[in-house]
Amino acid sequence: MNLIRHVRRLAGVLAGLGGALLALAGAAPVAMARPQPPTGGSHYPPPLPPAHTVAPVYEIPVQTAAAGGGMPGWAIILIALGAALLAAVAAILADRAWASRRRAITPAA
Repeated sequence: MNLIRHVRRLAGVLAGLGGALLALAGAAPVAMARPQPPTGGSHYPPPLPPAHTVAPVYEIPVQTAAAGGGMPGWAIILIALGAALLAAVAAILADRAWASRRRAITPAA
């Protein structure tokens, strides 16, 4: 192998590692996120009342919500068409790149 192939392979590896490092740096703040402590100086919740063993301390209201919305059908169709078009273009480009690297077969005279 010549020097250019080694340099090209090394550049590809370095680009991949750089992309992985960039993705890790972008995801790290989200992964390490936590809520801020209360501003009262104490990091502990308030003490419970004496009757907390008999009755619940807080009543949590039950909320119901209708699940509506979502993605409309025309948007799903556009995404599917775009993906199919992208796959077709990639297949054509890959075929032409592969065909240009093949050696032409000439008939023996």
